[in-house]
Amino acid sequence: MRIDRMLAITILMLNKEKVTARELADKFEVSIRTIYRDLEAINLAGIPLVSYPGNNGGYGILKNFKLDRQILTLNDMISILSALKGINTSLEDNSLDSAINKISSLIPSDKKEEVDQYTEQISFDLLPWGYRKKEKEIMQLIHNSIINTRIIEFKYKNNKGENYTRIVEPMTLVYKANAWYLFSYCLKKNDFRFFRLSKINNIKIKDQTFIRKKASYRDYLIPDLNNMTLVDLKLRFSPTIKDVIEDFFEEDNISYDNEGYIIVDISFPEGEWIISTILSYGDNVEVLKPEYLKKIIKEKAKKIMEIYNT
Repeated sequence: MRIDRMLAITILMLNKEKVTARELADKFEVSIRTIYRDLEAINLAGIPLVSYPGNNGGYGILKNFKLDRQILTLNDMISILSALKGINTSLEDNSLDSAINKISSLIPSDKKEEVDQYTEQISFDLLPWGYRKKEKEIMQLIHNSIINTRIIEFKYKNNKGENYTRIVEPMTLVYKANAWYLFSYCLKKNDFRFFRLSKINNIKIKDQTFIRKKASYRDYLIPDLNNMTLVDLKLRFSPTIKDVIEDFFEEDNISYDNEGYIIVDISFPEGEWIISTILSYGDNVEVLKPEYLKKIIKEKAKKIMEIYNT
């Protein structure tokens, strides 16, 4: 579309001192005559263009206007590139590749080395260590079905190890708590549901399309505490992991005993995940209450010992 091309030309010229009509024509795959018409329209729209004659000439935007109207700063472009590259480690999406290339082309030549150095200093990679290739393929299939509003069917394993079939309208891929989830409308439950990608198998994209519902995953991330069973926990943590505990728990839930151990009093929704979380702290945590949870952790520890004593 012409308006898209004109906007791209304007952004490009804001970030370069000058550019030739031939460069623009080659970049946007149109004739030089078309570029001249675009430049004239940009000028008429109130963006003052300057023509530089001679062999090293070209077209640019009046410097005073450029300084006042800069759309993207160098830091803006670095932030956008870092975010896009991080997302694309998982999706490998051609449209994201295109966006990365477009943003990269806006960086002034004398700043490219600075940008390359920054991207070596900080990187966002949303794939976990030792990720499975299958999970990445599932993510790409789901992403395509979201874009094309295609219904998908898959096998799903719940927390009890049970497998069942789900047919859903995929809405959003969500990265939360070190894992990827699919937020979708489940046609069996007639309600919105989250599905963890690592538990999805045998995914099939249906021919049937759907009209995207007006709902956001953000509205469903907050649990309905009125319909949940809460567990009142009292945990005692070793001072050696003080920084970890203070990062994870709210200050109001933390206190300290006379020996410097960290005491955490908190209520969490009941589930197997509580046991897994507690075990992840190893010998740096002790369950003080409830009693039944202390017994479960003790039995788990015994079984672990039996594995390594055989």
